[in-house]
Amino acid sequence: MECALVETSTSPRDERDLVREALAGSHEACRELVELYQDRLFRLMARFTRDPQEREDLVQEVFLKVFRHLGKFKFDSALYTWIYRVAVNAASDYLAARKRRPLVLLEDLKVVEKGPSSRREPAGPPRALLASEVREVTRKVLARLPEKFRKVLILREYEDLSYQEMAQVLGISIGTVESRLFRARKKFLAEAERLYPGFFRDRGERKERKKE
Repeated sequence: MECALVETSTSPRDERDLVREALAGSHEACRELVELYQDRLFRLMARFTRDPQEREDLVQEVFLKVFRHLGKFKFDSALYTWIYRVAVNAASDYLAARKRRPLVLLEDLKVVEKGPSSRREPAGPPRALLASEVREVTRKVLARLPEKFRKVLILREYEDLSYQEMAQVLGISIGTVESRLFRARKKFLAEAERLYPGFFRDRGERKERKKE
């Protein structure tokens, strides 16, 4: 069963009913499931690649896998958790099949290698500029982390999944999620300090001064 990406419209019906109807061959139920999750999936895929066409291809691939294996969903977890697991695995497989890292890495490394000296802050930059710079640096640092650490940080910090949800998505125990997330944060900070010495420390000190 195939469903094209659609425009989000009305509120969806109960997920269990939608799944049962989709399994029975209802294209309307299939369409509603796509409506319900396509925006979340586009946001998730944006963490793996900045290329719009790759994001769309990935989301299409995820929905193909979801509807192909929908009968395996046992309702023992939230549907979106199961779909996230399919999505994360699809993103990894899709990019690995091209024998390259995500496009975001190829683009950002050109800037990373120049180092922070080429991006001096102007005096009194507006808050929006600082936020944009933090996002860019964060993305570049994430891009340099091993995949297993990048995944847990994306799911926790960007997608705001609970430890239990992350465990279900990644197919690991909650204890492993906790230890991997701890290590991922340490590696992120170490890599950030290596590439951009003082970048996050300076911003932390700036926030503390504002509190005073």
